[in-house]
Amino acid sequence: MTCQCWGPDKLTWHHLKSIVNQEDYLINIINIANLCFDLGHWPNFFKLSSTIIIPKPNKMSYNQPKVFWPIVLLNTLGKLIKKVIAERIQFTVTSNDFIHPSQLGGLKFKSTIDASIALTHIVRLDWVKGKTTSILVFDILQFFPFLNHQLLSLILKKAGLDPKVFSFFKNYLVRRKMSYIWNDLHSLPFKVNVKVGQGSALSSILSALYLSPFLYILEKCLKNLKIPISTLSFVDNGLIITQNKSLNISNSHLFYSYNVLSKLLDSFSLVIEHTKTEIFYFNRLHGIFNPPPLDLTSIGGSILCSKNTWKYLGFIFD
Repeated sequence: MTCQCWGPDKLTWHHLKSIVNQEDYLINIINIANLCFDLGHWPNFFKLSSTIIIPKPNKMSYNQPKVFWPIVLLNTLGKLIKKVIAERIQFTVTSNDFIHPSQLGGLKFKSTIDASIALTHIVRLDWVKGKTTSILVFDILQFFPFLNHQLLSLILKKAGLDPKVFSFFKNYLVRRKMSYIWNDLHSLPFKVNVKVGQGSALSSILSALYLSPFLYILEKCLKNLKIPISTLSFVDNGLIITQNKSLNISNSHLFYSYNVLSKLLDSFSLVIEHTKTEIFYFNRLHGIFNPPPLDLTSIGGSILCSKNTWKYLGFIFD
């Protein structure tokens, strides 16, 4: 590893592991972490990041941003402390049942395997009842950069966390700086206004906290409308699930649910990426199966047709 790949503190995980093996140094790091909470402060040094711009190989042209990989490098000591904070927060919010049961992403001991097993269980359970499971897949556009700081602060309060945690995040989320690195060129640090940085140890738990009240409200709204829908959520990717013997009825449920979902996301400062919305039907019939398309054009989407196979979180369903 070259120095261009280190974070601003020039410290690697290998170095840090050697440091924390010495008790005196470990105690000092623990004291820093505790003081961050006690003072409600995240040091400016930890708010500094470097972004390396790496060209993607074998491209015909490099005149578009999408042909580059931006790799964000953070201070290693800060990453360690954030891992500890994330562990503490997750322990609290899972103990008090704040996290919605359908959330399977962004949480410790939850994985893509859990999501695929849960979905398979739902499908097979309804096959026994002679029903077809209809799935509407949606993605949230630019999820992490769009998380609203003010709303996130209110959610942290609602989650039953210590007031010190609320004070800490009010400081943690603001006044960040970043510098760019391109080959041997290093820019000066400049201010960045990013809602919640993706890839941070705290990003996953903060995103889970942010979506949890949204999912509870969505569930209540659909229940009041008497629309039989269940959901699965994996970070910025979600599933709307309905089961019925009639595909026309299922499509109707998915249409109204998608409409409610879109409007509710807007109130959380989030937007659906309509171009990534998909539909898939799990039918036990062998042979020709031609489900009707789902027309979402009147509510901002497109006309969706089911494919023969569907890839979800690395798994292929057919």
